[in-house]
Amino acid sequence: MRILGIDPGYAIVGYGTVDFDGIRFNTLGYGAITTKADMPFPERLKAIYEDMITIIEKYHPDCISIERLYFNTNTTTAIDVAQARGVIMLAAVNKSLEIFEYTPLQVKQAITGYGRAQKNQIMEMVKGLLSLSVIPKPDDTADALALAVCHGHSAGSLYGKLSSKTKGKI
Repeated sequence: MRILGIDPGYAIVGYGTVDFDGIRFNTLGYGAITTKADMPFPERLKAIYEDMITIIEKYHPDCISIERLYFNTNTTTAIDVAQARGVIMLAAVNKSLEIFEYTPLQVKQAITGYGRAQKNQIMEMVKGLLSLSVIPKPDDTADALALAVCHGHSAGSLYGKLSSKTKGKI
């Protein structure tokens, strides 16, 4: 199974693609889509959409694993990130990909076994699980790879198999 993990944002969108055979992960590529702060917001969304289509066409994933948003303080940022997340999901749907969503707590639990793990713990685990020589930068890229690994673990579990019947909502 080829999984494209996405950490959504509008300044930086982290992405990471892995193959998972049910036992091992193989990292195919990762990076970040970036937009400039001085770009009009609709142009930023367009750039994210177009770059996401390019990434999907490059890696040909079977599905995407994307962070489910959870904000409790800055609603303006939440709305902008939600819009970026929407264009990312539109790109996936236009390429006929299933979309799986995970909360930060679910990702932390899948990667470290502890839902309240610190960011540095997640990054070190991603590095180790994927046999990378360095922690991917920017942080959004490591988060995207963590989302891909999370889906690999979840999709291989009984819970993941049962949940797949709900059309991508985990």
